Amino acid sequence: MRPMAQIAMVMNLDKCIGCHTCSVTCKQAWTNRRGMEYVWFNNVETRPGQGYPRRYEDQETWRGGWELNRRGALRLKAGGRLHKLAGIFSNPRLPEIKDYYEPWTYDYKNLTDAPLGDDYPVARPVSQLDGKPMKIEWSSNWDDNLAGAPAHGGLDPMVERLRRQAADKVKFEFEQTFMFYLPRICEHCLNPSCVASCPSGAMYKRAEDGIVLVDQDRCRGWRMCVTGCPYKKVYFNHATGKAEKCTLCYPRIEVGLPTVCSETCVGRLRYLGVVLYDADKVTAAAETEDEKALYEAQLGVFLDPHDPSVQVACDEAGIPYDWMEAARRSPVRALISEYRVALPLHPEYRTMPMVWYIPPLSPVVEALSETGHDGEDARNLFAAIDTLRIPLEYLAELFTAGDTAPVRSALEKLAAMRSHMRALNLGEEPDPATARAVGMRPEEIEAMYRLLAIAKYEDRYVIPTAAVGDARRLEESAVPDACSLDHAGGPGMGGNGPFGQNSGRKLLPLVSVENFHILRRRQTADTPDEAKED
Repeated sequence: MRPMAQIAMVMNLDKCIGCHTCSVTCKQAWTNRRGMEYVWFNNVETRPGQGYPRRYEDQETWRGGWELNRRGALRLKAGGRLHKLAGIFSNPRLPEIKDYYEPWTYDYKNLTDAPLGDDYPVARPVSQLDGKPMKIEWSSNWDDNLAGAPAHGGLDPMVERLRRQAADKVKFEFEQTFMFYLPRICEHCLNPSCVASCPSGAMYKRAEDGIVLVDQDRCRGWRMCVTGCPYKKVYFNHATGKAEKCTLCYPRIEVGLPTVCSETCVGRLRYLGVVLYDADKVTAAAETEDEKALYEAQLGVFLDPHDPSVQVACDEAGIPYDWMEAARRSPVRALISEYRVALPLHPEYRTMPMVWYIPPLSPVVEALSETGHDGEDARNLFAAIDTLRIPLEYLAELFTAGDTAPVRSALEKLAAMRSHMRALNLGEEPDPATARAVGMRPEEIEAMYRLLAIAKYEDRYVIPTAAVGDARRLEESAVPDACSLDHAGGPGMGGNGPFGQNSGRKLLPLVSVENFHILRRRQTADTPDEAKED
């Protein structure tokens, strides 16, 4: 056993309203600069739909993720080292800007500077790449709210796969379908194919918390990582010539703060916590031959932090006590391994993703209510799950490689929770058979309800700090003083480089670690007095 810790996320799709607040705040925090105009580390897709970039799930085209060779061992779907070396200067397996979308702004200046005339001036769309007027044809949110479903919904790779199995499983007539929202970030996988694809070793997975990052100094812009990532969540910055991706807001995570997308989520649908896993089992789990068994195989990789043998192994591995305690209280672990209502996104890519999703149940309730039946009665809900307008098979293609059993099990548990809690809220005695029907006890259903419906900030985000003492020591040693090379007028002052004012080393003001802790106190305090520094 080789235990390791991973910061993981769960998103409850039942609560996502598609407001894109997470996307906008992430954009402002991480990709609001030159070269990243088209990049969204966090985007919210309407399903069914093509996604962003278009049809990223079609791995026969993009060759992302892993596959098994003839011996049953893992190999990159895009090819091994020799194949990459042969095409290192020409990689054809990349989405083009038209697959993402050409970013634009508007010529607002024309509204104020246009000469007086008989017609009204307009703000024409202008490309952010070349500054020329353009026609808007696509964007990261083009499928929003089924706007393009009749015309483009059939191009969804999951719909195509379903229709090969059953011709009319998904219909796009407005009255016969429903939609749900799917927020996506980097999966920070246990077996990341982007890391294995990088020729220069710039992509790496941090040992202390599992976050996958790009070393900007080592990146040479080969873009093999873009091809290797099956979720297409690695992007190329055309201004710097480097690859960039979601960092899981690691500066915030290190001081116990949640990611920006989690902090600003209107629906409070995101959960962050620590998951322990056995690193020695990852490769064997990823090599599971049957794709439908990959979900269970990944569950087998996770460790129980309450197990005394696991606690001993973690102590020997140097995992700090507060991380062990966070793993025991982790909402992510509870939703994934204890209640088993959260599912991975496309486990068939064999990357062992660590951003999991609770499938949506709300449309079932609404559809039942429209027919005049009780939309929250457990018997009605259990029967309706198999007759969804959008079939279980579609959800299974997203989350369990086509196996409908785990999806049905998760939806039935959510249905049982609704029925059980409604009885309690109405002062009635809940039927114990409802909990037994989904393999749970009444107290487990109530605990799951508290986590999914009314959990407080500190229950949704259980994030241990990362070596705060060392961070303070390192920060203090970097403060400019008389002995520093970077003090005013010193030889290491910086300045412009040989290629103009935008080149060369730039000195940035130091940001105190304490600032993040003050921010955390403000965001978690119930009163202004509690937010003040001690």
